[in-house]
Amino acid sequence: MSERNPMDKNTASRQRALVVGLGISGITSALRLHRAGWDVVVLEKAPERRRGGYFLALFGAGLAAAERLGFADAVSNRVAPDSVSHDVDRTGRRRRGVGYADVFPGSRLTVRGDIEDAAFTALPDEVEIRYSTVPVALDQYLDGVDVEIRDLTTETTTVERFDLVVGADGLRSTVRRLAFEPEPSPIRRLNYMIAVYSLPEPVPGYRPQDGLTMAEAGRSVWVFPFADRPPSVLFSYRTDDVDAEFTRPAIDSLRAAYGAEPTGSTLGWLLDQFEKAPDHLFDSTEQVHLDHWYRGRVVLVGDAAWCLTLYSGMGASAGLAGADLLGTMLERHPHDVPRALQDWEDHLRPFIDYHLGSGVSQRGFLTPGNRAELLLRSVMIRLGRLPVAGRLLATKSARMKSLDIAAAAA
Repeated sequence: MSERNPMDKNTASRQRALVVGLGISGITSALRLHRAGWDVVVLEKAPERRRGGYFLALFGAGLAAAERLGFADAVSNRVAPDSVSHDVDRTGRRRRGVGYADVFPGSRLTVRGDIEDAAFTALPDEVEIRYSTVPVALDQYLDGVDVEIRDLTTETTTVERFDLVVGADGLRSTVRRLAFEPEPSPIRRLNYMIAVYSLPEPVPGYRPQDGLTMAEAGRSVWVFPFADRPPSVLFSYRTDDVDAEFTRPAIDSLRAAYGAEPTGSTLGWLLDQFEKAPDHLFDSTEQVHLDHWYRGRVVLVGDAAWCLTLYSGMGASAGLAGADLLGTMLERHPHDVPRALQDWEDHLRPFIDYHLGSGVSQRGFLTPGNRAELLLRSVMIRLGRLPVAGRLLATKSARMKSLDIAAAAA
């Protein structure tokens, strides 16, 4: 069993919580609830914990939560030393660009697996984890929730009582479907596709620590460098028919989206490497908009509740902050779960609403949707190269990315 943190508490009686999902939000929720004095069971649909993951930035809001939970130091900062970001085009022309580290110098550039590994290592042995297991029905009562649980290996089901159910099972959440239907789907498509993978080597003609961006109207490619591993690549493009993008292999959709003109050597090489990659992520970008993130004693956290999208850059940080604040409010109202959930949402809602909006507005910087957005992006990059102007452009966004929600609610 891992050493207990000084913030471990038993201010509440030993209530029982079920957490569904073993990603960043789920692991952090389990850890924080245990620290608040709860007995915790975690269900994970997969037969084992996933490994690896691609580029993401961890901002102050998430780092503050990780610090309190004792695993921030275990999350590597993989920012490449002496990194330079280049804006490039299909002809091979390059000029100095602006990267994540330039705009948000306080962020920690890492990969998803680093955060999950660090949080998972911090989980005490008392937290019970059941793999290949899913909830199939929820029945709520004033004093608890009866959950029908299916073991996918044995195909057997059991019913167990919990005082709280936390849905941290992602964009297409089973807990949300069970607890919130028959309401209309809260998923809103942004009409953009993303494809992410890891390169086996640096981009030809560039140093390993160099970042690249190729932005065109309606599409972009980003290469994110790391200090100690090959870069990650993000393709992002606009589409009028999301469903059609899934009717063919991902590489065919990418070549159709990017191949109307000659690709040039760099883009052509990146597309070829995607086709050869042993694994990749290919998906549509979608947000979740709910009037409430809880119903009775069932609460949603992370992508299941809001799904800020990678365009906001805040998915991991918001998941950590939301889970941390949840534990804080349950400690504040130890025997009144509905009151704690209401208090949690009241404090968290303005923060999440801001980043849902920034996920749309910042999309124009990562992937300009038309020529007007492309021109605006060029102006922002030129201003961003000026130290004072760059700081002014990032001030409000940086402040909101660094907001310590749990401390602000104290």
